[in-house]
Amino acid sequence: MTAAPAEAQEIQLTGPLAGAPAVRRLRLHRDGRFEIAPGASFTLLDEYQRTIMPGLRLTYHLTDWLGIGAWGGYGFQYSTGLTDELQRVAIDQRNCAERSFTKACQLTRVNLTRGDLTEDQLGRIQWVAAPQVTVVPFRGKLALFAELFVDTDVSFFAGPAFIGVQERKQCTTNCAETFGLESRMAFAPTFGLGWNFYPGDFIGFGVEWRALPFSWNTSGFDNRGLGTDEAFPDRKVDDKDREFHFTSMVTVNVSVQLPATIKSTE
Repeated sequence: MTAAPAEAQEIQLTGPLAGAPAVRRLRLHRDGRFEIAPGASFTLLDEYQRTIMPGLRLTYHLTDWLGIGAWGGYGFQYSTGLTDELQRVAIDQRNCAERSFTKACQLTRVNLTRGDLTEDQLGRIQWVAAPQVTVVPFRGKLALFAELFVDTDVSFFAGPAFIGVQERKQCTTNCAETFGLESRMAFAPTFGLGWNFYPGDFIGFGVEWRALPFSWNTSGFDNRGLGTDEAFPDRKVDDKDREFHFTSMVTVNVSVQLPATIKSTE
């Protein structure tokens, strides 16, 4: 018994839709336009200090789905509840000037300042500058109550980041008396995604999630350095004490696209 040969029929589309594109009059919010997007970023899951970072993103869109540009911002910090509790209990109430012989004072001499944690010891992100490439694979419309419609798209971006960091000063001797911050520049990859809305031809707004994974000493503690794997405190504060943090932030922004006249497909 043999199987019957398979047959298929080609369907020819005729009439007014023959040869028509899938979408007509598609509004190209990005193609050939320069985008200026001021915004504010907020770091997530911080241990000791949260950062609010006003910033700006500049992008030139080579096509409607590909752009090149840069993002950057300057950081301002405020302390978390953990920092406030450490300051109150471990520093203000410790009184090691008169009780330096106690075990608590001896164990924390290298790791806790006698003054202000935020000014003397805790790491902070001062600024970030990041060139990046943006890809926009998804776009469409969002409807509200079947009455209001807004153009929207989802973007992905990636690039290198230059990060201005302040950390506790490095010390190799007398670290119990050496507190204060010094600046350095760190390097990290940055990547993330954004959700963007366009209520007008040249005005938009959106929200982004961004990652900045890199190593730094957020606490100013003597975390590592002793032993074959350098896993134990060595009573020094140096680059061995930096720990990897998957730093991430959320950004809200408003964007302006220039020129103001929008392109559209046929």
